[in-house]
Amino acid sequence: MLISPAFAQAAGGTPESSLMSFLPLILMFVVLYFLMIRPQMKRAKEHKAMLGGLNKGDEVVTAGGVVGKITAIDEAYVTLDVGSESSVNIHIQKQAIQTLLPKGTIKSI
Repeated sequence: MLISPAFAQAAGGTPESSLMSFLPLILMFVVLYFLMIRPQMKRAKEHKAMLGGLNKGDEVVTAGGVVGKITAIDEAYVTLDVGSESSVNIHIQKQAIQTLLPKGTIKSI
């Protein structure tokens, strides 16, 4: 005989062994989802809600670290008063606002 019976029987695998080989990959994806993807989606939803609730007179911090008081709000842009004695206004994108400060945080404006 040219092919031994033991070699012929070794070909092919069971469906259970292929499922067990994918189990670590599936487990890593589940852990990745709960540790990274889900919290980031939650933060993005909270940031979107914060941007939707901005009003004139709110005190904010931008992503660049600029602190100011909102003087005008457009759909995509916000005007901030950042000056102390003279009125210095800057226009920024709404998405650049990072944090909404409590009222009365900025004393000098």
